Amino acid sequence: MTRRILLASRLFVPEVSAGAFRLGALAAALGRRGAEVTVVTSRPPRQAPPIANPPGVRVSRWPVLRDRGGNVRGYLQYASFDLPLPLRLLFRRFDAVVAESPPTTALMAAAVAALRRRPLVYYAADVWTDGVIAMGAARAVVSLMRRMERAVLRRAAVVLSISDEVSERLVALGADPGRIVTVGNGVDTDVFSPDVDRAAPDERYFVYTGTMSEWQRPDLFVRGFAQLAEEFPGLELRFFGQGAVEGELRVLAEQLVPGRVRFGGVVRPEESARWIRGAVAALVSIVPGIGYDFARPTKTYAAAACGTPVIFAGAEVGGALVRDAGLGEAVEFTPDAVAAAMRRMLAEAQSGRTERRRGERAQWARRTVSLAAVGDRAAQAVCDATR
Repeated sequence: MTRRILLASRLFVPEVSAGAFRLGALAAALGRRGAEVTVVTSRPPRQAPPIANPPGVRVSRWPVLRDRGGNVRGYLQYASFDLPLPLRLLFRRFDAVVAESPPTTALMAAAVAALRRRPLVYYAADVWTDGVIAMGAARAVVSLMRRMERAVLRRAAVVLSISDEVSERLVALGADPGRIVTVGNGVDTDVFSPDVDRAAPDERYFVYTGTMSEWQRPDLFVRGFAQLAEEFPGLELRFFGQGAVEGELRVLAEQLVPGRVRFGGVVRPEESARWIRGAVAALVSIVPGIGYDFARPTKTYAAAACGTPVIFAGAEVGGALVRDAGLGEAVEFTPDAVAAAMRRMLAEAQSGRTERRRGERAQWARRTVSLAAVGDRAAQAVCDATR
């Protein structure tokens, strides 16, 4: 039997985001299993790199509102995707529908799945109730989000979770543990590899890639870097990606270390890998105590796959991952701690220790966080839901 699977998500490749990559891997894995896959998503922003759809996957795109940075982020932006979604799904033939967060998208998909008497699979990359609490949302907004998220979890035949910590939070919200499948999270270890060419082999720099948001507070790295910039005059700090706090970062960088912090915008994964491969260390952060302490950022996995050490600042779960797997250093969420770790990483690079450990870190990533393996596990769970 050929299964017909719908994927509903505001983000999909070629957008450069962990969620888009996860769904791309799921779609590709379903295609390899012989399923007919249709992705119902948004038109990518102008700055998105060109990329082919996964083989055998049809993609239906719809224009949506985006913020100044090109993100589908905010109530109006979400609504511009969610409100037309039922009509985009209703008249398609499908055996199961997979919906990505936010829960508003999943609720729309759940309504159509109920009308068509088909299972809903909810891909829970994080816990949105925790997210709105972390952003300081009003009590009424938090309460509404909690009700919506619980409704989705009750309706879903299967909930795909990216980590044990997320699974625990989902159960605390009311999800049936028997319906949760923890598929993990990962990166494309063919793209992110120690074998890629370095982007700037004659330069020394630290690199931050991906989203720049309130729950990461990457200004921490600018402040830490400023403490040693004069001591290392040729050293730079590079940012790739975008996010809500990018403008503030640019202003801060010009105030503290003018001309020493570069912003490269959104780049293709292949280019991101080259910059990570050549860095002294990759920078990763999660603000502790605001509701995202359970997160294991994909940035960590991308750096490990390139064999590049990580400086992780913040919450304990992400720090424990770095310490336990020997991926770099986990430090307190302070500029002083970051600056000290940067000095140690510069010394390791100078001594050759970074290169000696590169293969070990990359091997851990290939063995542990392959995105293809994550996609296969998620695809198996989706196929099981159609039986």
